[in-house]
Amino acid sequence: MTDPAASILVVDDEPDLRTLYELTLLREGYRVETAATVAEARAQLAQHGFDAVITDMRLPDGFGMDLLQQLREQQRPERCVVMTAYGSAENAVEALRTGAFDYLTKPVDLKQFRAVVASAVQGMGGVPVPQRAGRAGRAGPGEAASDALGPLIGESAPMQAVKQRIARVARSMAPVLIRGESGTGKELVARALHASSQRAAGPLVAVNCGAIPENLLEAEFFGARKGSYTGASHDREGYFQAARGGTLFLDEIGDLPLPMQSKLLRAIQERSVRALGSTQEESVDVRILSATHRDLAADVQDGRFRQDLYYRLNVIELLIPPLRERREDLPALCAHLLARIAQESGLAVPPLSEAALAQLARHPLTGNVRELENLLHRAVALSDGTALQLDIELPAAVAGPAAAPVRPAPQASPSAPVPLAPPVTPGSPTGAPDALPSDLQGWLDQQERDILIRALQACNYNRTATAARLGISLRQIRYRIDRLSIPLPQSGEAADDAPET
Repeated sequence: MTDPAASILVVDDEPDLRTLYELTLLREGYRVETAATVAEARAQLAQHGFDAVITDMRLPDGFGMDLLQQLREQQRPERCVVMTAYGSAENAVEALRTGAFDYLTKPVDLKQFRAVVASAVQGMGGVPVPQRAGRAGRAGPGEAASDALGPLIGESAPMQAVKQRIARVARSMAPVLIRGESGTGKELVARALHASSQRAAGPLVAVNCGAIPENLLEAEFFGARKGSYTGASHDREGYFQAARGGTLFLDEIGDLPLPMQSKLLRAIQERSVRALGSTQEESVDVRILSATHRDLAADVQDGRFRQDLYYRLNVIELLIPPLRERREDLPALCAHLLARIAQESGLAVPPLSEAALAQLARHPLTGNVRELENLLHRAVALSDGTALQLDIELPAAVAGPAAAPVRPAPQASPSAPVPLAPPVTPGSPTGAPDALPSDLQGWLDQQERDILIRALQACNYNRTATAARLGISLRQIRYRIDRLSIPLPQSGEAADDAPET
């Protein structure tokens, strides 16, 4: 039931529409104020506080985005919903990126209008602004931030950045595209986003887009009526209907064929779907999260993925770091995974030996957390009851000194040569003909990272000297340090770097 104290500010320059929105909201039990211009809206905001602001995008003296920006800059508690003209996808996406709670497309469907306003009022808390993860999460109506983010194991800098990003975007309705290599935990991140949002009490429907036969995609996504295709013996809901009031997570979105991409785009834009065999459309209130390990931008350029759908899904991007870039999380991850294995098997699981942890720290882990879990499952299965040992064989180039844990190095003379890599026998990247890497880019990144770390240590973390030693520019080494997430000690910051000319 609507809280009778909830107050709404409606901003629209068309008198008839303004009256229609006002009457619709009054019937729902809200208190309503109206404005026809940006100036009038600002005057209302200066005098009163509201639970939500609904504003048209184009106004006689400015834009609804101006009001949205004001709410954000002043960190006011009002949630903002913008109304855009039909087909103005760019405006809607820009509004969501700026911090709008949601958007509506004109001509507005009143049922959808009521649902979006109710969702905004129930999720009061202001236009999202960058803030600490814990504070943002606690304000949500779902699980507390610590509970929602608990399954994301690790306190490394890359994982802290992911958690803070989740806390900032969870309570918006903006679509989120989660990118990361296979096995990094993209679905786990999607579940944390859902649990941190005001939709936590609603369903989370996870869909693997690559696992559905192409001829069944439309029926699976939008539902089907009895007799609409061979074998349809009764009416059935689709994923959109099942996720009403909650979140729809589209995993491996890049695997959808182009014809289905077009239909998905329309469903997202119109917030309505038509079941297979039906003549009527039905409104659906869902938040879209999607994930992929592919480079969708490259797929757009190659014509394999629709550009308009890409921009609709990629309002906010969340990049999940591969495990090789957060190896300091390995002890906590192993403890968590072994506890889960013990719970599932009902057996006491021996601890992981220090030697095994060191072995893992040198392993490429190209399969990320999924590969780590498989290795631990195998270690438990082969255990004799003593400390766990890992049955893995490291490639020579990874097992050698280059991949050893980083330790402080003695200062070196700037003129001293830097050993860049162990000798490699031609014909194999590791010197062994049967030790070809399964992930070439990951293997190359690891080699480059190891070389840079050793060169930085030898030059006492002076990036100018390191760049000169390696024959590259200062700009290039800064780019590589950032891309490969190479940590720099506080004493080795850029104070001793010479400016690049």
